[in-house]
Amino acid sequence: VTADEGILHAYGNGVPPVAKDYCIIYNSNWISLPKSLDNATFRTLENLTSTVLCNSSEVPSALMKDKAVVVMRGNCTFLEKARIAENSGAKMLLIASKSRLSPLADNKTDFEDVTLPVALIRYSDIVDMQLTLGNEVNVTLYSPPLPEFDYSMVVIFLIAVFTVALGGYWSGVAELENLKAMASPGERETRRKKEENVTFTPVTVILFVVICCVMLVLLYFFYKWLVYVIISVFCLASAMSLYNCLAALIAEVPFGQCRIACCNKTIEVRLIFLAVFCIAAAVVWAVFRNEDRWAWILQDILGVAFCLNFIKTLKMPNFKSCVILLGLLLLYDVFFVFITPFITKNGASIMVEVAAGPFGNSEKLPVVIRVPRLEYSASMLCDMPFSLLGFGDIIVPGLLVAYCRRFDVQTGSSSVYYISCTIAYAVGMVLTFIVLALMKMGQPALLYLVPCTLITSSLVAWRRKEMKKFWKGSSYQV
Repeated sequence: VTADEGILHAYGNGVPPVAKDYCIIYNSNWISLPKSLDNATFRTLENLTSTVLCNSSEVPSALMKDKAVVVMRGNCTFLEKARIAENSGAKMLLIASKSRLSPLADNKTDFEDVTLPVALIRYSDIVDMQLTLGNEVNVTLYSPPLPEFDYSMVVIFLIAVFTVALGGYWSGVAELENLKAMASPGERETRRKKEENVTFTPVTVILFVVICCVMLVLLYFFYKWLVYVIISVFCLASAMSLYNCLAALIAEVPFGQCRIACCNKTIEVRLIFLAVFCIAAAVVWAVFRNEDRWAWILQDILGVAFCLNFIKTLKMPNFKSCVILLGLLLLYDVFFVFITPFITKNGASIMVEVAAGPFGNSEKLPVVIRVPRLEYSASMLCDMPFSLLGFGDIIVPGLLVAYCRRFDVQTGSSSVYYISCTIAYAVGMVLTFIVLALMKMGQPALLYLVPCTLITSSLVAWRRKEMKKFWKGSSYQV
């Protein structure tokens, strides 16, 4: 039986009265709680955490009559505690736990004659309640429904669209510099030495998708060990990506360009400090990655830098390669989200399990943009929940946006492909969130992003009568 999350609302008798909310775990099969405070009944709290209430002789009945009673979790069952409390006249039973809150599971039929609410609460919250509100405390329980829409989705939408648009634009700037360098033989050689781009061919696209499939399956079965490999790779790659992103900005600043000589080469001092800063940022995240209150901000910054650098560095040679890559990854996404629940023993999606950390693993893969839910709910008190968007849902459509931007630069088409594809990506994200809100389950975002971006790009090319050139790429790309 799965547990439900609720809220214990407590207030003291001070002037002015101080109120505070705490997390509780209850079972809706045993008792139903009010949806709001308007319908809730307050009871005086009797702190009996010195006992476990496994025997009716432990506490005099007069102490519990018409009160909310809190006792410690012990060796006896929740049902035994509930019956003793109810027979003593208690109106509410709270069971304090020093360990992690776990679901309240027991035989449903045994609880049919129990009418008082039973809930699990952290012992540390009881201590905090006494320190914050005093010894005379009134409490009530309620369970507000989860909000239909959370504003963390808006933040994720802005981060994703910003990253895709900026990555595509940066790729176009690099393409323009390449075209200018082609006009001058001297600059061409210099540019070739600086070139860090990797071009995908149809064969490498297929190989890339196969590697993704194999890696995901390995993560599902060997998550406990491979998660640390992914964390290490992410730290290294994100530090390098952050350096590349910030170095591109610093290059536009005409100040602080003093250099030092080392190994027959000269390097700007500011770039040395920048490298130290980027490495420090990755190390700080690695050390404090499980601090949910703020580590997600640093992870998102490093993640955005990683996606930007990936989109700018990896070049799709033509629309044909884009269609193969996005089409195969769409099938990959759908298969591992919707089809694998019919294959796995526990009926869970491999993609969702790996993203959330399978089998209750505390370490999470750092390959997602994370934003904590912003709507107030019981989940916020019990365990800080996050809205997630995988890097692949940014990078994969971002590669198509980057190709559109480079094609605009090559053909001088006034950014029409780039703008239309970016708008299509934004529409696909909105569609993803709408389906997510309606179905209330994890969605393969590429299922909506890929058709939106591919169809829009194709329609623009067909309308401009450039489909053949758009499909094969320019002679320079080839």
